[in-house]
Amino acid sequence: MSGVMFERIAILGLGLLGSSLAHAVRRGGLAGTVAGFARSPETRARAAELGFCDQVCETAEDAVKGADLVVLAAPVGAFGALAQAIAPVLAPGAIVTDVGSVKTAVVRDVSPHIPDGVHFVPGHPIAGTEQSGPDSGFAELFDGRWCILTPIGASEDDATHLAERDEVEKLAAFWRACGSDVDFMDPHHHDLVLAITSHLPHLIAYNIVGTAADLETVTQSDVIKYSAGGFRDFTRIAASDPTMWRDIFLNNREAVLEMLGRFAEDLSALQRAIRWGDGDALFTLFSRTRDIRRGIIDAGQDSAVPDFGRHAKPSQDD
Repeated sequence: MSGVMFERIAILGLGLLGSSLAHAVRRGGLAGTVAGFARSPETRARAAELGFCDQVCETAEDAVKGADLVVLAAPVGAFGALAQAIAPVLAPGAIVTDVGSVKTAVVRDVSPHIPDGVHFVPGHPIAGTEQSGPDSGFAELFDGRWCILTPIGASEDDATHLAERDEVEKLAAFWRACGSDVDFMDPHHHDLVLAITSHLPHLIAYNIVGTAADLETVTQSDVIKYSAGGFRDFTRIAASDPTMWRDIFLNNREAVLEMLGRFAEDLSALQRAIRWGDGDALFTLFSRTRDIRRGIIDAGQDSAVPDFGRHAKPSQDD
């Protein structure tokens, strides 16, 4: 689907996801006008210079006036204040959505500020790189990646049914036009799934890179010079935007702590297998995890082509 779907799209936050969305909208000709807002004057100036928005506004309210689609693309910790600020100028019938990696907290913080007659449909495109800022965006970021919508009032049993609402159907069609595949979940289930597939891997990456940096017996130059492929993958993830990930962990703490507890139990079992020389247990685990990797490749969510950090291809991760 292509062509104008919304007369005016307001994107509040012009980092990786916000700028990429603006690029994707312009690629598909999906909006009459793309208006952008960022809190930082430097970010606004750079966005205006790059030209991926038709208008770069000094306030969120100015960007939102007259918009029939509003996308919250700032760190999730700022969503509540943003929603409160724009509430008086939201147009009747407008759709408000977001790109945050947590959903329960977003529903809690944003919903109270949405006026009657305005539709709030939370969303999460599962796409990203370790880069941040307005220079990092590109139109292809969402191509072939999942976008999960979590309609308000959905439970695990009726999220698909709520997807039949007009505003949800229109937003789903919009994300498909941006290149994404679309699925539906209730907010709580989304947060559990993303806690294990995205949030916990980032937490592990931040920790293991920090541990390597703190080792007194290994110099920082050794870590950099002799980093193997696995460690380089961790450093890429650990280079992700600190503000965004701080807010994600604080706003999905219950699900992350639940998955972290399970991970700690499994890690203890792995530690015992190594200590007692249980090669069969190690082999069984490694075989099972290799099958999961093959399943990800077969599903088209990654490539089996070797790279080893030798090419500067943007990697999809959130």
